[in-house]
Amino acid sequence: MDQATSTAAHWRGILQQGRAELRRRYLDNGNGPALLRGHSRLVDGLLESIWRQAALPASIALVAVGGYGRKQLYPGSDIDLLILLSAPLNDALGQKLEQLVGLLWDIGLEVGHSVRTLDECLEEAADITVQTNLLEARFLAGNRPLSQNLADAVLESLNVRAFFEAKLLEQQQRHARFHDTAYNLEPNLKESPGGLRDLQTILWVSRAIGLGDSWQQLAATGIITAREARQIRRHELFVENLRIRLHYLAKRREDRLLFDYQSPLAEQYGFADNPPRKASEQLMQRYYVTAKAVGLFNEILLLSLRDRIFPADGQSIAPIDAGFQARNGLLEIADDNVFQRDPGAILESFLLLQRHPELGGMSAATLRAVWRAAPKISAAFRREPRNRQTFMEILREPRGLTHELRRMNQLGVLGRFIPRFGRIVGRMQHDLFHVYTVDEHIMMVVRNLRRFTVPEFAHEYPLASTLINDFDHPELLYLAGLFHDVAKGRGGDHSTLGAADALRFCKRHGLSREHAEMVAWLVGNHLVMSATAQKQDLSDPDVIAAFADRVRDQRHLVALYLLTVADIRGTSPNVWNAWKGKLLENLFRATRRHLAGGAAPLETHLQARQAAALSILRLYALDGDAHQALWAKLEPSYFLRHEAQEIAWHSRILYGKVDTAQPVVKARLSPAGEGIQVMIYTPDRDDLFARICSFFERTDFNIVEAKIHTSRHGYALDSFVVLDEANRSAQYRDLLGFVEYELAQRLTQAAKLEPPLQGRLSRHLKHFPITPEIAIRPDEKGVYHVLSVVAGDRPGLLSRIAQVLLKHRIHLRTAKISTLGERAEDAFLITGDELENTKAVLRLETDLLQQLQT
Repeated sequence: MDQATSTAAHWRGILQQGRAELRRRYLDNGNGPALLRGHSRLVDGLLESIWRQAALPASIALVAVGGYGRKQLYPGSDIDLLILLSAPLNDALGQKLEQLVGLLWDIGLEVGHSVRTLDECLEEAADITVQTNLLEARFLAGNRPLSQNLADAVLESLNVRAFFEAKLLEQQQRHARFHDTAYNLEPNLKESPGGLRDLQTILWVSRAIGLGDSWQQLAATGIITAREARQIRRHELFVENLRIRLHYLAKRREDRLLFDYQSPLAEQYGFADNPPRKASEQLMQRYYVTAKAVGLFNEILLLSLRDRIFPADGQSIAPIDAGFQARNGLLEIADDNVFQRDPGAILESFLLLQRHPELGGMSAATLRAVWRAAPKISAAFRREPRNRQTFMEILREPRGLTHELRRMNQLGVLGRFIPRFGRIVGRMQHDLFHVYTVDEHIMMVVRNLRRFTVPEFAHEYPLASTLINDFDHPELLYLAGLFHDVAKGRGGDHSTLGAADALRFCKRHGLSREHAEMVAWLVGNHLVMSATAQKQDLSDPDVIAAFADRVRDQRHLVALYLLTVADIRGTSPNVWNAWKGKLLENLFRATRRHLAGGAAPLETHLQARQAAALSILRLYALDGDAHQALWAKLEPSYFLRHEAQEIAWHSRILYGKVDTAQPVVKARLSPAGEGIQVMIYTPDRDDLFARICSFFERTDFNIVEAKIHTSRHGYALDSFVVLDEANRSAQYRDLLGFVEYELAQRLTQAAKLEPPLQGRLSRHLKHFPITPEIAIRPDEKGVYHVLSVVAGDRPGLLSRIAQVLLKHRIHLRTAKISTLGERAEDAFLITGDELENTKAVLRLETDLLQQLQT
């Protein structure tokens, strides 16, 4: 072993032994601050000794920066170092420093380093991240006066106002990366809104203006009270300890609170499963409550620091009423005892912000006062007619509702005024498609409903925007949004329980019987339209008639459509797509026609559909009888289950090819606005659906709908809508050509059917698995059977189902594929002799369950 290797091994041993002892002590006593300081001291000692042995020039300095600079070194964090030079770097020194950094990596220190002169540091400090790192610089070894010169120069060159604005912008951009919410199911403990970085931002600004770099120092200056300092520190300690334990569990730097770690961490914190709540859900609810408090303190303190940094030249004060005034563009309480004298003013403060658009928000003093006064919202407060009226006025105001409801939630007001809402604050939803907590999802739904009313966003959802602007009393929709998931986690059907809560609330708040029943009906039925659109055959007049009977009238239909779109949009940025939008719109329009004119005979539907298709065909200058050869081979059910434009497309493509022996595959961009529509026309075969599913899955396409039709002369005319999982739409012409050629080739070849893909389960499914559910029942007409499947979505899922159906000689008529996040809810209309035999149906169900569980 050479000298360099021996030296590295020596230091590595010291580092490993020291870290092991720190870990042992921490797991024994749980003292996070001691661990962070101890880790910093351990690394300090190593670096100082190595620096001395390296015999580097006395003119340079080794400086700790970043989190290491402030002595907060987490188990998996990088060691951020600045090697400060007194003169530009030369080759000889560069080589020595290169060897030094190599040694540090060899002994197990993950070093992030920079080598700069003092002038270069100040030049680089134009970048806000570099400037912040330098603000926390701490001398380690070498030339101490040079390090002090750097600290002095950084403070001297610091433009406090520019620094504040830059840190504020940096925070806004960081929050935007997490969709401006602290309530993601896998939050980042450091970067997410409500994370450690929000607290660090406050202290960076405080340090920049000379008010100190600790909560105790801020309390001494009067920015916060001693009680608030203790509260902030308690929240900070919780997240710090969570991050320390996360690093130890992951055995690396990992700041995302992934599902993989939530249950082990919950166990370490002493949480246990308490059905229906898992231990991990209890831990995460505590985290979300902490994150909400951190976000509130961040807002209050940054406002207070802004007042120090940007003192108004002349105080602009305008009285609003007896309790409030406008000061420099913010709502301010007239005195500190407003809410003690008049608790009803708590709700009025939010209403005033809605009615005074010139106000940019609440002042720090007002935010504090509302937060402290929130416990005054008691049962007596909720019974007070004035307060009930104020809350309803907030819902009826034409502007500012989303902002104020969010502010009420953050300050703890909303959960106290609606106690049922308070119970779901921070509650997780492990249903594989909601990515937010229940309260945050509810806020998203109300926000989406409000967004429909804003003219600037009318292009996003034109139908929804048109409908809501003609809807009287939109506050009924907002109430339905507030209550639609309020009974989650309570046990039982949350729609039914939530409807009862909503009805009670509406009656107590003076709504008419008609309006109260409308809100309760919406809450109780908020899942019905989505389920009908995505799981049932919308070409079946009986399906439309049954749905129309349930909604009763046009007003209920409009309200349910608006709530459904807002609800799906509020589950996750990835759940909504144009295809789901088209299904909902088709159901809405078909139901509206039914309600307007009653049920028309099937023959009338068929003739109208054919006439519309012929009208489209005439645009292509085809012979007047060009369609007849194909149409003569098709059953009436084909025309009822396909839209006119789709019938015309099929007829045009298959003109002259009705008896072709070769498969005809044609693809186009879906008229729904997203995805690809694919037509397959070929002599029918038992394994056709399984082969088509296999092709699409192996080429990264996700099937969302399949319509299967067998002609009178034994040809399959199948129509699929698929979404491009690989997002290759930029080259869509090549993509369409690829699908047409490759799928036709696969159907021409007589190769053995490929086994389903064996895709890996996602992390979410791995930790929160869905027990597969299979149901087979006759349809209402007794002609077909309906196969319903609920399972965790995974590659190869549809092929597995198709191959089981093939094995049991079951024929598919239609497939509605609904994927909500990672939860698949599929419905198939099927036929087959085995379906008439109870034992055979049981074997089919058993085989399907076995395939879905492997």
